[in-house]
Amino acid sequence: MIAALKDVEVRYGERPVLGPIDFALGAGEIVALVGPSGCGKSTAMRLLAGLEQPSGGAVVREIGKGETSLVFQAPTLAPWMDAAANVALPLELIGTPREAARRQAVDWLSRVGLAGAETKRPAQLSGGMAMRVSLARALAASPRLLLLDEPFAALDEITRRRLADDVLGLWADLEPTILFVTHNVEEAVYMARRVVVMSAGPGRIAGELAIEGPLPRPEGFRATAGFREAAETVSRLLAGGRP
Repeated sequence: MIAALKDVEVRYGERPVLGPIDFALGAGEIVALVGPSGCGKSTAMRLLAGLEQPSGGAVVREIGKGETSLVFQAPTLAPWMDAAANVALPLELIGTPREAARRQAVDWLSRVGLAGAETKRPAQLSGGMAMRVSLARALAASPRLLLLDEPFAALDEITRRRLADDVLGLWADLEPTILFVTHNVEEAVYMARRVVVMSAGPGRIAGELAIEGPLPRPEGFRATAGFREAAETVSRLLAGGRP
C-alpha cells in the first residue's frame, strides 16, 4: 500500500463534503476516481497528497515527503520562466544544482514529446504543450505517487487521447502509483486498472470495477467489447445502478 483513507470524513463547518470513505492505493497501481461534480473527488486527492486534514478518520501515507507529485487541470506554470526552468524548479528546491536540474529538465521535456521547446514561455505553448510541461515537472522528481486532478479536462479530444497514451507510456517506464481524477467515464476506463465510482456529495464509494486488458492500452482498445462493457458498467454505477 502507498496511501489510504480510513473511515475518513471531511466537513467544512457544519457542511459534510466527503465520506465516510475507505480507499486505498497499491504500489504501481493506476486508479481512476470518477463521480459527479461536487462529490469530493478533489478533496480525496488533497487528503492523499497531505494538503488537507480530515475532520474524522485517518489518512495513511507509506511514503515520505517529496515522493508525491500533483498535476492539476490548469498547468500552473510560472509565466516568467521558460519550459525547462519550470520543470527544473522542483529539482532545484530539493537541492539539485541549477545546471544539473536544467539538464534533467531538458531530458524530461524530450520524454514528454517537447524536445526543442525548452526555451518557450508558457504564453507560447498550446494547451496540450503546457500540460506536457506540467507532466514533465511532476515526473522529474521521480515520485512514487502521482496525483492527476482532471488534467485533460480543458483539452480537445485528440490531444486528450494522445496525452492519455503518453501518461500510460511513462507509467510503464517508471511505475509510480497513479490516482487519476476525472468525470469522463471512457477516459477513466482507458487509463486505469481499477475505477472507483463516488456518489453525489457528500461523496462515498458507490462501487468499483477492475478493468481487464494490458496497460499501456493497445491500438483499438476503445473499440473492444470489453472496453464498452466496462464503460457501461461504470456509467450505471454513476447513475445509481448496480453492475
